[in-house]
Amino acid sequence: MNESLSFIDSHCHLDFDCFNDDRMSLLAKCQVADIRQFIIPAVQASQWHKLIELCQQVNECYFALGLHPVFIAQHQLQDLVELKKIIKQQIDNPNFVAIGEIGLDFSLADHSFELQTQVFTEQLKLAREIRKPVILHHRKSLDVMAKVIRQSGFNCGGVLHAFSGSYQQAKMFLDLGFKLGVGGTITYPRARKTREVISQVPLDCLLLETDSPDMPVSGKQGQRNTPLTLLDVFNTLTELRAEDSTHIQQQVLTNTQQTFNLPTLPRV
Repeated sequence: MNESLSFIDSHCHLDFDCFNDDRMSLLAKCQVADIRQFIIPAVQASQWHKLIELCQQVNECYFALGLHPVFIAQHQLQDLVELKKIIKQQIDNPNFVAIGEIGLDFSLADHSFELQTQVFTEQLKLAREIRKPVILHHRKSLDVMAKVIRQSGFNCGGVLHAFSGSYQQAKMFLDLGFKLGVGGTITYPRARKTREVISQVPLDCLLLETDSPDMPVSGKQGQRNTPLTLLDVFNTLTELRAEDSTHIQQQVLTNTQQTFNLPTLPRV
């Protein structure tokens, strides 16, 4: 590992209440571990302002604004109007980097699919208008989601968060201009299909993420996940890939900076 390089957690939810008691001390520990930047996607309209305030306080934190499909029961179409309004206010904020977390979750009740698709499509349209990448959530929906993206004409890229799927599905999203989010899933030996795909796709399409406080790494099930486990994900990635660890670290750092137009931090 090159000590002059750093890491970026491209997907964590440090604004969640479970971090209220130790958020700043945790961020300090991350800095010591060279995890120096964090992208925090929104999930509900009710926490947009809290998220923005956090990223104003901590300059190393960057935010995405959006409506997560898992919370579709709490969303209203009026939230899309509010999303457009708050984005207009934040459009010149350098810490505003993406629309997200958005997507389709077909593990939910069937009756939600129509509204999910409508909300997803509108957010893709908005992201296209402001030329921002998107952070995609998926569950049992990859093929349909790709079709919706094609039909929307969205072409600003982003990341397919928590990728798990076949090589063909990975290629489908790479062809649409997306990167793949690599998180705790690859630390589980039983996740053979995902581990195999991540070992085969081009290195320049991979980003590291933790999904904190969710998606714990192997051996830490049942515990609150934190961005510190990004190092576990990275170490597993180096075991799965043929490239040397320094090259992997440099490339995933570059991938994340380019995807979200992040500043290059001075080396330490």
